[in-house]
Amino acid sequence: MGFAMTVRVRYAPSPTGDPHLGNIRTALFDWLLARHHGGQFILRIEDTDRARYVEAGVQAQMETMRWLGLEWDEGPDVGGPHAPYVQSQRLSLYQDHAGRLLAADRAYPCFCSPDRLQQVRLEQQKRKLPPKYDRHCRDLTPAQREGARAQGIVPVVRFQTPLTGETTTYDILRGDVTFQNDTLDDFVLLKSDGFPTYHLASIVDDHLMEISHVLRGEEWLSSLPRHVLLYGAFGWEPPAFAHLSTILGPDRAKLSKRHGAHAALEYRRQGYLPEAIVNFLALLGWSLDDHTEIIDRQTLVRSFDLDRLLPNPAVFNADKLLWMNGVYIRQLPLDELAEGARPFLEEKVGRVDFALLRRVVRIVQERIKLLSEIVDMADFFFKDGSLDYTVDTLLGKKFAGEPGRAAAALESVIAAAEPLPRWDHETLEATVRPLAEEAGVKPGDLFGVIRVAVTGKTATPPLFETMEILGRDRALARLRSALDRLHSRAP
Repeated sequence: MGFAMTVRVRYAPSPTGDPHLGNIRTALFDWLLARHHGGQFILRIEDTDRARYVEAGVQAQMETMRWLGLEWDEGPDVGGPHAPYVQSQRLSLYQDHAGRLLAADRAYPCFCSPDRLQQVRLEQQKRKLPPKYDRHCRDLTPAQREGARAQGIVPVVRFQTPLTGETTTYDILRGDVTFQNDTLDDFVLLKSDGFPTYHLASIVDDHLMEISHVLRGEEWLSSLPRHVLLYGAFGWEPPAFAHLSTILGPDRAKLSKRHGAHAALEYRRQGYLPEAIVNFLALLGWSLDDHTEIIDRQTLVRSFDLDRLLPNPAVFNADKLLWMNGVYIRQLPLDELAEGARPFLEEKVGRVDFALLRRVVRIVQERIKLLSEIVDMADFFFKDGSLDYTVDTLLGKKFAGEPGRAAAALESVIAAAEPLPRWDHETLEATVRPLAEEAGVKPGDLFGVIRVAVTGKTATPPLFETMEILGRDRALARLRSALDRLHSRAP
């Protein structure tokens, strides 16, 4: 798809809570389109729905975008030629444009009370008609309007939708889309409190901010004829529209938490990498070549094209996201992995030594799929004092009920390991492995006792590399502590 104009796109969230992946996918597609074509990506806050406004919602949106590396060129905090970028600070603009439509007889004041509107809806429901405004105020005379104002009634402003004909527009994913005008209502443009509806504010802002493409969720497709009619009423050229496919769970139901979907920042708290989230979201409704799944950011920017947007619903697969995150973790340089894992460990065990952490992540990198998994996998490296495990866990299945036999095996391990001239994993394994035969067990059974003794866990990184990193003194101290526990249990 060729572009003669400058690409200007906007992500325009309503700050009603933490952004979810569906919101952020829209932002990502906007960002990719702008970056691919050397255009501008604008952040605009649509906060005119004051009943649902959440004070922390704006910061949550910005924090999520920054975490994912989706920097914006214009916005509330960075400014730009079309500031302000917060709709509640642009009310006079919307009121002025509503006034233009009133003056051109393309809109009219509506004085109907909420009670009357509710009654109209109930009557329509009884008659099995689609609920919409009955245009009661559309043809009021000037005298009737003045009479209503004299009673102190503050009207809303409604758009004067054509009663006949049809409205056809083009959607990038669906081609020409036609709507019959008699199915549309005279929708509200400006509320009685002076705040605009989404329909008016978004159209005015998109025009004034010179937006070239509007990417938004498929649920907005039914609003498209209203917006096209509004553009026509103002005499403006509408932008190109693309209504993105819905995101479903694996069971084809609407995406929800039960499918493993969370607020976007929750994925950071769980230990996902931003690169994996970006890669995963890009493939929800877009494809590179129908088979490539791991795509770095540079390739996404270079390759992103609206022609490869998919109209069919995208399926959110939490298992695939987890797998993808593991792939990205395995690709990280050790220093980056250590920095990413550090906050999770420090929340559990306090301040950690970075040099030690770097050695630890080297042996767990192939085994974790989330940064947070390092806590269960390796917190014992950073603990002092006794470890928390039971004697039964220490004994395992092979030595169950035989603490004396397990103690004898551990004594042989301590005796063989303590005088070793080199404390590295090759020497340790070469020394300890033959002791299993002397104890009359398989090497894995003996290693299991040692593993619990030095880590407190039954599943860990490679045992002898773990002992090497722990160091001679700490490893032997833990083996002796385990031996004491076994002696206290032995008859």
